[in-house]
Amino acid sequence: MAYTNNIRNRGIGGDIMAQAQLNQESSYGVHPHILVMEDDRDVAKGLEMTLTEEGYDVHVAGTGQLAMRALKEEHFDLLIADLRLPDVNGMEVIRQAKELEPKTEVIAITGYPTTAIAVEAMKLKVNDFLPKPFDEDEIKSAVSKALHVRQERATVEAAKTDEEKLIQKREVAEVLNRTADDSKFWLSLMENGSQVLKTYTLSSEAKAAILSGDLGWINRNIGELTQKQLMFIYKRLESEVW
Repeated sequence: MAYTNNIRNRGIGGDIMAQAQLNQESSYGVHPHILVMEDDRDVAKGLEMTLTEEGYDVHVAGTGQLAMRALKEEHFDLLIADLRLPDVNGMEVIRQAKELEPKTEVIAITGYPTTAIAVEAMKLKVNDFLPKPFDEDEIKSAVSKALHVRQERATVEAAKTDEEKLIQKREVAEVLNRTADDSKFWLSLMENGSQVLKTYTLSSEAKAAILSGDLGWINRNIGELTQKQLMFIYKRLESEVW
């Protein structure tokens, strides 16, 4: 059944079940925030009802301008974007949404699907492309897949961040231990600064903290140092060369 016809025939009987679903925490920890950009009121209302019942937090914008305003004012996990709007090309809204927040997932919907439009949507890294009419199961499946992709990306990024922190902690410790064991390295570091650290996997902030003796940054990002590791930091703080 076409989605627009389906929502016109829906009643209020599912309100209790819908509220129960809404009260449950989603698998994403909080209710995912979805922006629906659709100028057809029937379709927009149907999407809002369907997705709200699935436990999502839904905001509806009837024009591209309203959608862009919402994107600038709020954070959205997913944008469902009609490509034909009364004021702005939907592709342009998607493009700007990605520029504002690259992590926002996108589902494009259109009543005028063509291969060229689908290709353009894919170039903008749209998660899915749904020609109208579509039914509830199709949109629910597309939304679930898009949010799953978002969750997977967040998990990978978190793991990458944790790995980078571990590497940086190890590298800072190695540098400071070496200053205690190698007097030539100590002097070179004092005289030549960050150039001496180019072979280490260190962020610019980590290098600056070592060279300036920034114990506050080191304690927050690396942890407490041993007495051996603190020798260079204390000497650095005492020095008037820097």
